[in-house]
Amino acid sequence: MASVNRVTLIGNLGRDPEIRYLPSGEAVASFSIATTEQWKDKNGNKQERTDWHRIEFIGRTAEICGEYLKKGMPVYIEGRIQYDKWTDKEGVEKTLTKIRGDRMQMLGGRGGGGPSSDADDGASDRGGTTPRSMGQPMAAGASAAGPKKRPDDFDDDIPF
Repeated sequence: MASVNRVTLIGNLGRDPEIRYLPSGEAVASFSIATTEQWKDKNGNKQERTDWHRIEFIGRTAEICGEYLKKGMPVYIEGRIQYDKWTDKEGVEKTLTKIRGDRMQMLGGRGGGGPSSDADDGASDRGGTTPRSMGQPMAAGASAAGPKKRPDDFDDDIPF
């Protein structure tokens, strides 16, 4: 039977990302985001709950996070839940739950959250997207690789 481990979050950064580097030279960005839900209880009183999520990106997306994300910015995250277990110096088993990010998109406009951006983990290796210029959203149907070519535009040098 197939299984799915997929998380989608929209929230605000609780702090600026921390960037570190693996021995391989790959960047790792760690930060937290807050998600808040609001509801009215049975007495009609407004209730609110905020959950904090640890987020980690590796690779090109981590570099983008470190460069563009700032505390308080709204952000869209896709990834998977990961549980890390270890035993500390006193022999106590510890568990850490985090979201290993696959995709990040900055939300908000110039005043509310910085540049609009799509980032896909390993983007530089797989031709993924990189940050767009400030205030210039992507046109519908356009890709980050550039404008689409018409079928009658030819780049090759076929002699016939």
